[in-house]
Amino acid sequence: MDQRISLITLGVSDVTRSAAFYEALGWARVDTTDGVVAFDLIGQTLGLYPRAELARDMGLKESDLGAGGSTLGYNVRDKDDVAQILAKAKAAGARILKEAEDVFWGGHHGYFSDPDGHIWEVAHNPFSPLREDGAFRWNGYG
Repeated sequence: MDQRISLITLGVSDVTRSAAFYEALGWARVDTTDGVVAFDLIGQTLGLYPRAELARDMGLKESDLGAGGSTLGYNVRDKDDVAQILAKAKAAGARILKEAEDVFWGGHHGYFSDPDGHIWEVAHNPFSPLREDGAFRWNGYG
């Protein structure tokens, strides 16, 4: 198995509301015809899909999907970008979970949750600078 994630699908209660949230962050939607709203990322795609349909696809009850302890990471080039992204997310309807602050390991980060409670970390990691196209790699590119 190759080491990659191709598609991240978020089960959401209201696809239209969730799509509007991500569009308010400045993301561009990809045309789809299958009930999924998709946003192409750098090397992956983020999909928004009705939570009930996602459960049905898996043969589960919606309540069986649970709420895992995970975050989606959005890394930025500069420390000041963290607060700017958090402010943009808040204006789009996000709940700020942690304001931008320095981290013990030398970085700077904050957290927000989208309208369905999916948690995003916005981070500046000076030890993992982004590639020119915005791609991230742990410990940077050599």
